[in-house]
Amino acid sequence: MSVAVLVFDSVTKLPPEANGAVVIGGSHGAVYAAHLSARSGCRAAIHHDAGIGRNEAGVGGLAYADKLGMAMAAVATASARIGDGADLQARGLISRANGLAAACGVVPGMSAREAAELLKQAPWPHTLPPAKGESRHLAEGVVCADSASLLIPEDRGRIVATGSHGALNAAAATAPFQPLLLMFNDAGFGADRGGVLALPELERHGIAALAVAAQSACIGDGRSTLQDGIISDANPSAYRLGALVGGSALALARAVAEKRGSAS
Repeated sequence: MSVAVLVFDSVTKLPPEANGAVVIGGSHGAVYAAHLSARSGCRAAIHHDAGIGRNEAGVGGLAYADKLGMAMAAVATASARIGDGADLQARGLISRANGLAAACGVVPGMSAREAAELLKQAPWPHTLPPAKGESRHLAEGVVCADSASLLIPEDRGRIVATGSHGALNAAAATAPFQPLLLMFNDAGFGADRGGVLALPELERHGIAALAVAAQSACIGDGRSTLQDGIISDANPSAYRLGALVGGSALALARAVAEKRGSAS
């Protein structure tokens, strides 16, 4: 049977063709994204390591995938733009591989393209993951969403802390909802500053947006972005709200909420 290698900028909504295929996805390699690839029945997955970051969250999905029986690897943040599957395939270099991927011959330093060919021999089918718990929470009046794909129309005018990277495709996913302030993880910035390319794009939509350092907050966890995040980059609209590089995301959210409350 021929095994396909499919390339996507994000694994949030994989098509039926992903079932049984090797997927190269521009998403981070944290548990949330690994869950999505596994849920779609991917034979194996290659994601972005998102700078690895706090508690190695950027590659936390590899061990999770191993337990399900799915081979998974991640590419180094400096080698390819996060959120850009074609760039992962073209330039990505493997930084981490789980046990099942290693058994297929995948090793650090190998190109993502070569790794994908090796992963065609990965065991399949694997165990489908159990249903994931709630991925949206409210903390101190701030919407904490583990993925930018979880925003809803009711988020208009609200402060939203996402667990997502701030790559260019994150802007397209969030701009229609017009939040007051958006927070992302910078995914270690990485190749071509891919982890924060959404910020200037959101500025063009009149949306204040910032990123927190990958080493300060766990990617894939919106509450960690809010509660642990240290601001590493911001667009002009966020600066006007009081964002400062090196400052606390939580302190900014509190200040913005207080100012909004006093003005109403």
